[in-house]
Amino acid sequence: MALTMFGGPLSRKVPETRTFTVEGPAHSLLLEPFTRRVRAEVDGVTVLDTTRGHLLFETGLPPQLYVPEEDLRADLLEPSDTSTHCPFKGDATYRSLRVGDRVVPDAVWAYPDPIPESSWLAGLAVLAPDAADRWFDEDDEVIGRLPDPYHRVSLRTTSRHVTVTTTDGVTVADAQGGILLGETGLVDRLYIPRDALAATLEPSEKRTVCPYKGYATYYSLRLPDGRVLTDAVWSYETPTDESRAIEGLLSFAHDDLTVEAPVK
Repeated sequence: MALTMFGGPLSRKVPETRTFTVEGPAHSLLLEPFTRRVRAEVDGVTVLDTTRGHLLFETGLPPQLYVPEEDLRADLLEPSDTSTHCPFKGDATYRSLRVGDRVVPDAVWAYPDPIPESSWLAGLAVLAPDAADRWFDEDDEVIGRLPDPYHRVSLRTTSRHVTVTTTDGVTVADAQGGILLGETGLVDRLYIPRDALAATLEPSEKRTVCPYKGYATYYSLRLPDGRVLTDAVWSYETPTDESRAIEGLLSFAHDDLTVEAPVK
């Protein structure tokens, strides 16, 4: 279960189907060690290298990597006039990052004098995930962002008969089995072979990234009657190792589509 999202114990939306309570404020913080080696590069220059990182879990937000100040390239940081206030952490100061002629404004922030409840943030800093060109988790390049250790993806082979139809009854796909993908906090998705398709795929410009599955390529769906359903289909052509079972398969979601896999 994700801690801070999807109905987890530190999420903003608390499900009714539980018998326990979490004592504490409505907005909570939890700092946990993340001891794998993490590196970040800008224009090929390593600007962060740590084995002493911590993940900060904060209500309703994905985890954020905090590292000791010494594990950032201090010689590449420049003062910034930007500051922000967080009622749960304190006043944040910012620094820009300069690598050669390239400047990334406000790339790093820290809480040098955090509020007493979050005093353990002193001496730690954050490099904004999008401030670096590349991130590495040990020697594996990070896809999207560092994975949340409380988030998981499960893939199961299913022999259920899968049908995809339009709301007015046109068959789009018909497959005898596929892969059922369950992901923390999200609805289950069915992935089926391309040869089950009874319509035409048209390339889309849409792309998304998932730390647990990889880069998704989207397609619009042209129906036999000429109608086009925009971005109704996606596929992971080169998924991560943990999601290899869905490689090249298709999944569907659109307001005008119904995906069914009943148990007889």
